[in-house]
Amino acid sequence: MLSLLLALLPIVVIVVMLIVFKKPAHTSGIVGWLAVSLVAFLFFQTSGEVIVRSTLAGLIKSFSVSLIVATSLLQMAYMEKTGALKRIIIFIKTLASENRAVQIMMINIGFGTLMVAVGATPVSLLPPILIAMGYSTYVAIALPAIGYDALCTYALLGAPIVVFVDIANSFLGKGNEITLSQAGSIFFMFLPFVSTLIGFSMLWIVGKWKAVKEGIVPVLVTGITISIVAYFTNHYDNLVVLTGVLSGFAVILVMILYLKLTGKKIIDRSRLTPEELAYEKEYPLWKAIMPWLLLIVLILALNLPKESFDYLYRTLTLSIPGLSADGKPIATRALWNAYTWILVSILISIPIMRPKAAQIRDSIKVWWRRAPKPVFSAAIFFAIGEVMNMSGFNMASNLNAAMPKTLCPSMVKVLADYSAQAFHGAYGAIVSFIGLFGGFITGSEASTIAMFAKYTMSTATNLNWGLKGIIIVTAGLAFGGGLASVISPAKLQNAAASIDKLGEENKVIRVAFIFALIMSAVTAAVVVALLKFLV
Repeated sequence: MLSLLLALLPIVVIVVMLIVFKKPAHTSGIVGWLAVSLVAFLFFQTSGEVIVRSTLAGLIKSFSVSLIVATSLLQMAYMEKTGALKRIIIFIKTLASENRAVQIMMINIGFGTLMVAVGATPVSLLPPILIAMGYSTYVAIALPAIGYDALCTYALLGAPIVVFVDIANSFLGKGNEITLSQAGSIFFMFLPFVSTLIGFSMLWIVGKWKAVKEGIVPVLVTGITISIVAYFTNHYDNLVVLTGVLSGFAVILVMILYLKLTGKKIIDRSRLTPEELAYEKEYPLWKAIMPWLLLIVLILALNLPKESFDYLYRTLTLSIPGLSADGKPIATRALWNAYTWILVSILISIPIMRPKAAQIRDSIKVWWRRAPKPVFSAAIFFAIGEVMNMSGFNMASNLNAAMPKTLCPSMVKVLADYSAQAFHGAYGAIVSFIGLFGGFITGSEASTIAMFAKYTMSTATNLNWGLKGIIIVTAGLAFGGGLASVISPAKLQNAAASIDKLGEENKVIRVAFIFALIMSAVTAAVVVALLKFLV
């Protein structure tokens, strides 16, 4: 029991920092890292070298998320300072004014998913648009935080599912690796339920049961559209990471078709002010979306041809050898990961958009002010997870295979063993709530996977659930982590700050918490059903 309490101690420390002392994620993360390092060193026979190596390995493994956060924030600052973002906001403001349900699906699920898939931040971008469209402050804060949650696994060009596959392959060992499509073929099964439920939740937030009743068809059509696209993309390795992009596009197109069939206006420019109409003429939309358009074209060009995908993802891994405690090389895939191409898309767009030198300087200043804390927050929880995973590791076993790999069970193994004993077959029913908790303390689905995936896989192994069972329960964990976006204090504060209504997010959290629990319960039910019928 003492080992269990010690393994839980760093997690408790992070929770206390966040909730009791109300510290931001980056501060709570560094205190959590200190706590996990001390516990690993003092009680789990972990050498200082293992802690340092594991910390560095965790930071490098975070690149698929942390560097995407860094480059996407640079792209957003660039688009903001060049006026591109203002033009995009004006365009979105004109959409689907005659059907609120379609407008909500199109903007918050369609555009929201597409934005977060290419690295933009809906919680900063959409609230001012919703206010301009006549929505209340409460609604303008809540909807952007919940709209893209169903497809959070495919945010940042699929970063969370890529992190999952890398951790799973490290856990399963050489010769037992899984592919992106193997993982995706399980993950997509959650989408019909979660995406539809999110649609109804948004309508309830806007107009309670009356809005739900009026919007049944658009919500069901949105859920079906996402499910069909995800079914297709998740059966091909090179398309899995494009699920968010293609689903976002598909929802927008299907909602446009729905408006056309029902005789409603698609674009209503009468809502624009004279200043916005003048800016619309002055700044072409194609020019405003150029960085995103270039990024999508580049990503499609790299991933659609199977030969290109196989080379960049599987062959040219640009691994860093000799750094991790167990000696395994760390694959960076720097020429495949989206952060490289976000930066390239910015550079290519410069001669097309022709920004002034002052605008570029201002972009870099804004980026430098905004980026360090969220980038560090994205990285530090990977480091914490890696130290937990490698606690108790015996580095001498790298040189002498006859020596034991571990000096004592790792913190992750302790947690997994106790979980298997305590919950048995019921573990599948609680794993999404563990993910929800993980998403709340780390602030993202990818960081939740980095911290808790190996523990979840170890528990599933202890329960003899096999490979499919491992993927199913970890998918439940991941979806729970994604659903935490709607109760993430940092994201809701970001949304409130974008419309100068800091403090209003507290009203949203109370209702959002109920929806997060309901959606996590539905996710848990899907996990239990899949375990019953597929394992």
